[in-house]
Amino acid sequence: MFTGIIEEVGEISDINDAGDFRTLNVHARTVMKDLVIGSSIAVNGVCLTARTVARTNFSADLSHETLNRSSLGSLAPGSLVNLERPMRADSRFGGHIVQGHVDGVGRIRRFDREGDAWNLEVEYPEPDARYIIEKGSITVDGISLTVASLKDSGVFSVAIIPHTFENTNLKAAKPGTPVNLEFDVLAKYVENLIKSHAIRNY
Repeated sequence: MFTGIIEEVGEISDINDAGDFRTLNVHARTVMKDLVIGSSIAVNGVCLTARTVARTNFSADLSHETLNRSSLGSLAPGSLVNLERPMRADSRFGGHIVQGHVDGVGRIRRFDREGDAWNLEVEYPEPDARYIIEKGSITVDGISLTVASLKDSGVFSVAIIPHTFENTNLKAAKPGTPVNLEFDVLAKYVENLIKSHAIRNY
């Protein structure tokens, strides 16, 4: 489990396709302190498994399922990626519950500076509207954010503070950039429970 508090912005150093998998090689420093082969790590909000680990690099394999359901297939050498190690049981919970299981891919519609902050507008798949509410939690490329408002149909906005801008890959974001979205898992459980109750009482 993750929290959506990004530890480090890494950089894709190399990408290799072999057989049924694509391998990402990521240059990083902070997350390498206790990363070992087999460790889970969130890359742009996607829970991956470290395949190889060196002093300042790790690699992870992407299956067709991961490529089809996330934006990781659009990465190229030089791309900046948000990195977070799994939450420790004895650490503070700074964000919200993030599983690293991407629900879908959104796309940045606008990203404008407003005073000392930035306003980020993201287009999302219409069927997912039921999971998005004002002041609710949402994960964008692994970043725990709060929905500021619902704009046009299929668009939400979030306010980006300077710390988040400077310490995530949003500093390289622009309109049209695809982003991984994960909705609040609590909302999905509540929906399933209500659905099951409604079926039993139909």
